[in-house]
Amino acid sequence: NPIASDLSDMRPSLIPGLVAAAQNNGDRGFANVALFEVGQVFRGDRPQDQFTAASGVRRGLAKPTGIGRHWSASDGEVDVFDAKADALAVLAAAGAPTQALQVVPGGPPWFHPGRSGSIQIGPQNVLGHFGELHPRALEILDAEGPLVAFEVILEKIPEPKARATRARPVLELSPFQPLERDFAFVVDRAVNAADILRAAQSADRKLITNVKVFDVYEGAGIEPGKKSIAITVTLQPREKTMTDAEIDAVAAKIVAEVGKRTAGVLRA
Repeated sequence: NPIASDLSDMRPSLIPGLVAAAQNNGDRGFANVALFEVGQVFRGDRPQDQFTAASGVRRGLAKPTGIGRHWSASDGEVDVFDAKADALAVLAAAGAPTQALQVVPGGPPWFHPGRSGSIQIGPQNVLGHFGELHPRALEILDAEGPLVAFEVILEKIPEPKARATRARPVLELSPFQPLERDFAFVVDRAVNAADILRAAQSADRKLITNVKVFDVYEGAGIEPGKKSIAITVTLQPREKTMTDAEIDAVAAKIVAEVGKRTAGVLRA
């Protein structure tokens, strides 16, 4: 039996209910909320059309870093990157192979076409979607933005492959201090940050232990149709302290590899 008379229908998505709950909070003076739900969704009337979805919405200033008078709080409104981070975090917690996940632009029509994305493993297995809700969708749901959301289907996550039992390799700790170098590349707007991360990592898989994005920028100083993606690369020497010349050589390989794979150029 339904828990309420207005919740008696089989839902194709959890997002409308979460949007309504967020709006109810806003109507009562709590405009900045983040809500999450795991539940059943139905894409048809057959048993195989029933799935378990994990969905969430953020409204107003409810960014992952928090709001209000706090050192880590942000004064910006929620955006597509917050929804993307939530979706990826849920998939990682559910055991998805994060290295195999691909993020492609666009999603269902209730998302903004230019501020949404889909997460998939290969072209056939779409695990979920994220993004800013389309203004028309907000109008139909009688809700006020800014509002971002995500939804992932847990059954779409592949089972982990069985691995042969073997002794763990010896943990190798380096006595040498790791180094970090920052790079900012100007690329076409369509280029994904993940492509730049993979290109940089491939420049020297032995020395490069981590690559992460710390800034994405479009605006003054960047030509139309382009964006700047800034990354931090961590180098871990294994045998000796690296000289400036050796560090510069690795940096040159990173720039060359990113240029070859994404046509990105080092930002002046």
